[in-house]
Amino acid sequence: MLGSGMLALYLAGSDRWPRRARRPPDLAERLSMLPCRGIPVSAAVSVSWDEHQIPFIDADHDRDLAVVLGMVHAHLRLSQMEILRALATGQVAALIGPLGIAVDRALRTIDFGRAVPAIGAGLPAATRDWLDGFVTGINHYVARATALPPDFRVLGLRRQPWTVADVLTVGRLAAADVSWLAWLRLASGHDRPGGPAWWRRLMDQATPPVSHLAGGSNSMAVAAAHSSSGGALIASDPHLGLTVPNPWLIAGCRSPSYHMVGLMIPALPFVAIGRNPWIAWGGTSLHAASSDLFDVSDLPAERIARRRVRLQVRWAPAQTVTIRETSYGPIISDALRQRDAGRRTLALRWAGHQPSDEMSAFLALNRARSWEDYRQAMAGIAVPGQNMIVATATGRVGQAIAAHLPRRPLMVPADLVAPPEALASWNRLVTAADLPWQVDPESGFVASANNPPPPAVVPIGFLFSPEDRIRRLRTLLAGPAPLSADDLVAIQQDVHADRALALRDVMLAALGPPERRWRRFLDALAGWDGNYDAASAGALAFELLLQAFATAFFPADRLAAYGTAWAGWALMAQDITAADPAAVAAVLRRVLSAVALRHAGFGSWGAIHRLRLAHPLAAIPGAGRRWRFRDLPAAGSSETLHKTAHGLVSGRHRASYGACARHVSDLADLDDNRFVLLGGQDGWVGSTTHLDQVALWQQGAMIRVPLRPETVRTGFARHVIVMTP
Repeated sequence: MLGSGMLALYLAGSDRWPRRARRPPDLAERLSMLPCRGIPVSAAVSVSWDEHQIPFIDADHDRDLAVVLGMVHAHLRLSQMEILRALATGQVAALIGPLGIAVDRALRTIDFGRAVPAIGAGLPAATRDWLDGFVTGINHYVARATALPPDFRVLGLRRQPWTVADVLTVGRLAAADVSWLAWLRLASGHDRPGGPAWWRRLMDQATPPVSHLAGGSNSMAVAAAHSSSGGALIASDPHLGLTVPNPWLIAGCRSPSYHMVGLMIPALPFVAIGRNPWIAWGGTSLHAASSDLFDVSDLPAERIARRRVRLQVRWAPAQTVTIRETSYGPIISDALRQRDAGRRTLALRWAGHQPSDEMSAFLALNRARSWEDYRQAMAGIAVPGQNMIVATATGRVGQAIAAHLPRRPLMVPADLVAPPEALASWNRLVTAADLPWQVDPESGFVASANNPPPPAVVPIGFLFSPEDRIRRLRTLLAGPAPLSADDLVAIQQDVHADRALALRDVMLAALGPPERRWRRFLDALAGWDGNYDAASAGALAFELLLQAFATAFFPADRLAAYGTAWAGWALMAQDITAADPAAVAAVLRRVLSAVALRHAGFGSWGAIHRLRLAHPLAAIPGAGRRWRFRDLPAAGSSETLHKTAHGLVSGRHRASYGACARHVSDLADLDDNRFVLLGGQDGWVGSTTHLDQVALWQQGAMIRVPLRPETVRTGFARHVIVMTP
């Protein structure tokens, strides 16, 4: 098998294009790569582009719009789409060699495409036609494009046609259960002493409260009566990996049935976050309990099916792996390292393994004209569980939980792994029609930030974020003055953390009167306002002291436990607050000199908290340096509204997860729709629109994408392409 060193040498040889390439392509050159004649459409379609390579597609027929939308996705993000297809279908080793075999085994075990044949067979005719058109557009571009992205050759990619099944499988990949991330960490420690007790404590922390409708990533809507413009407002900032290309692209389009602008996931033909002339919507992660783990260690051999899967491996012979499956689901522990799975044989039950039609649901959402249309569309969303926010042109705001969940009993689970009899709860699923919703609340706003949802007929989930962000969001939205779209833009950039301030006060009180040798450091800590600005010396002081204290105060297994779930930081803060002040003070004084020295060396939070924008190929040893583009000081923290997640930190580190895109709309104005990506629209490395939005992101600026055709004709007039049949 090819080792990582040989892999690096091979890619170093394949990755010489930046040194011999001419200057990066500008917008005109990039657009010239689009094949514009002989398009499989029934009438001419115009595509207007702004200077950031954001398109607005205008078509006389719905299918023609779908065709050109597929071409646009492929033009902007073809390499990214191919990587998504490889992940969705378990073909990563075919791109990166033997290092991808373990990844492919896990992906083939999960089998994101398991329900796709049944989903495809059940699609309504209109959805099938839309998907066929979208795939036709992708394939036309793949076959006719005059040039392909630079990373195509590095990854060994070839021009390969797409299918409707590919798109549906990528959709299932995008619906992966976020709880799996926590499970991997929890399962590894569950069989150790104290593991079950830690699970019970997590459940106590995550048990939903009896009030407040909320859940998901940052999203908010303000009713017209509380808006300075007289129209409802909406804002969303999804939290995903901080990578380039961005997980989202921005697009606008119009046809007889569709008229919308918004954020789209590459390879998926609908606007996930955005607006049309009648409503605007934001979808955020619910952290829904869409999966169960079952212990099948005692299952008889005859009740375990086996299938052999052949994995293509770049630069090495193909590998054959065995996938085991049961009536409970695939045996997921086979695909994990033993220390990650514990000692038990675990099967995975996931709502995404059952057929559901999110494609039709989101297309219905894109066409919706009222709160009632919106609610009806939500019923079709099974995975991923969403807490959907909506604002209407009539001034209303609302919120609905959309998910398909097993009918579990209303109780906190005693174990990470469900007992065998719990399989019966999967026989009949709860849908959005049975889950909480609200419209026109007395507060005048709705908001969501990964916090626990309200009680329902079944448990909605068990592992949620602390309530820090939702409390901050509600505080900022509940102010006395009417809010504007500019106010929502500012809220999205808020970096204040009340809980961190409270913990800072605990540590300062434990220390008592400061000694002269630590005066400068402690002045920075005491004077901190709780804001994680990149230039903040106080935020740096707090985080350095927290890391040094926690590492010295808590046993290693306790520190590892804090990292097993989203509420771990809150639990650590609780433990520090409840600890003996004398013991806390002793450890603080022991670490303070070293911390003060590090603080003086770095100076500010942004000096160590870094935004490193890089292509996935940056992970390749050696050659990856060519795929790293920016290393910038970052504001924010794990539980600030402007999220840039991190663990305990003692020096320079990368914020690899957090806010990656933003949307704000004022429904009083069809053209007041603002978007920005951390990165740029174009996946073509080195083009002038590859990273052009980074400066806007840092400045808190956004790009307006209008809905009015006449405004599009004026603002996007410089680059107009007409696609002809």
